[in-house]
Amino acid sequence: MYKRLFFSSIFIANLALSQTTMTNVISDAIYYDGYAATVSNPVPSGLTRLNNARYTRKLTDAELDSFKAKIAMRVTIGALCDNYDRLGEVFLAMVPKNQSTYTINDANVKRIEIGRYITPFMNKNRTPSEVPYTYDISNLYSVFHDTALRNAYDFYMELDVFGVPYAAQTQVSGCSGRIDVFSGTLTFFSTDTGATPSDSNNLIPILSYNKLNNYNSTDVTGETVRIVTFNLPNPVTNARFFVISTPHGANSGGEEYIRRQNYTYIDDVQVLTYTPGGISCEPYRVYNTQGNGIYGATPKTFADWTSWNNWCPGNAVPIREFTLPNLAAGNHTLKHTIPTAVFNQQQGDVMLSVYMQGKSNAVLDVKDIKTVDVNIYPNPTSDFVHIKSKTDVTSISLFNIEGRKLTETYKENRIDLSPYSTGIYFLNIVLKDGTTFKHKIIKK
Repeated sequence: MYKRLFFSSIFIANLALSQTTMTNVISDAIYYDGYAATVSNPVPSGLTRLNNARYTRKLTDAELDSFKAKIAMRVTIGALCDNYDRLGEVFLAMVPKNQSTYTINDANVKRIEIGRYITPFMNKNRTPSEVPYTYDISNLYSVFHDTALRNAYDFYMELDVFGVPYAAQTQVSGCSGRIDVFSGTLTFFSTDTGATPSDSNNLIPILSYNKLNNYNSTDVTGETVRIVTFNLPNPVTNARFFVISTPHGANSGGEEYIRRQNYTYIDDVQVLTYTPGGISCEPYRVYNTQGNGIYGATPKTFADWTSWNNWCPGNAVPIREFTLPNLAAGNHTLKHTIPTAVFNQQQGDVMLSVYMQGKSNAVLDVKDIKTVDVNIYPNPTSDFVHIKSKTDVTSISLFNIEGRKLTETYKENRIDLSPYSTGIYFLNIVLKDGTTFKHKIIKK
């Protein structure tokens, strides 16, 4: 079972009716051309520029102590010299205690994505000239207040928006020669009214803004599966998984324009199924002050929008969640697949983030997180199923729908289903690195 978390200004409005703490982390930071060398322009006090697209700031102990049980996060993006729809994110970065600086690729930093948004097509000379995004991140109350985590890590907030100024330099008055693309503000609001604090003490980064496609990793047209294995040293209860994903690829037949079902499995059990999009983008038209081919000149019907759109320029991306009551100590496998994704002309990506939060005797002590992409094709098949992976295949076992093993191959990357009748079968695939997972196959 899962629930989708959607966000609006109503959440903050409700907080405003009660005793609320406001924590401003980043104010009007200026972002620059994401493809250019990192600028040396002055940085607002307290911030560090990790690159042209990302700023970070350490949360003080007083700020962490001030967070109450119900927390809203507000991102505000202002128009400068990028008039296209771009991706932006908010990350919580856990930096080893008293490490005074870090880089964006520092292997010692644990990072989770806690919010994603799509900028609208904005002309800085028109109003509204900024767009707000609101998220309910109350689940992080227990993280901000956890003594063991705070003794091990300093908490930083990162606000990212990748912009490119080249179109605006010729299309937007006042942008000629400029490379400043957006401004960004990050603020938290919290209250205890109507809230019950959570007591989760375990936070596990699994995937952080990870690219999924079927050409970079396996270069075979067909089904790509993202597999992540992780080891829990202790059992975890009330394990909550948070998933953020968006498909991209604006080419003809690109993944942005075709809605496809996504499936997430934990230890071969399907736990989440969703199709991005499915909402009207009309509420966000007001922020799209630059003419564009997505919104057009006139309003569209709900059916028009939901026939193709995966996300709306000007909207926050939903955070999807599912909960498992108990996870045993030991190895676990998360599998995410989009069976019908094509990535036409070998373009586009699905950007995927997953983190887990739960209760355990151990804190942030996950071992051996490994990621591998496996291509399983064709599916359906009339005879052979091929397995392609950068990690060698140790064995493939074929089971019927009743769970009876029919055949097994060793050190081969294919298995033959031609002797069997049409129907549904399951492969149990073991890779050389020990990764094991099941996958459904249709024999036609």
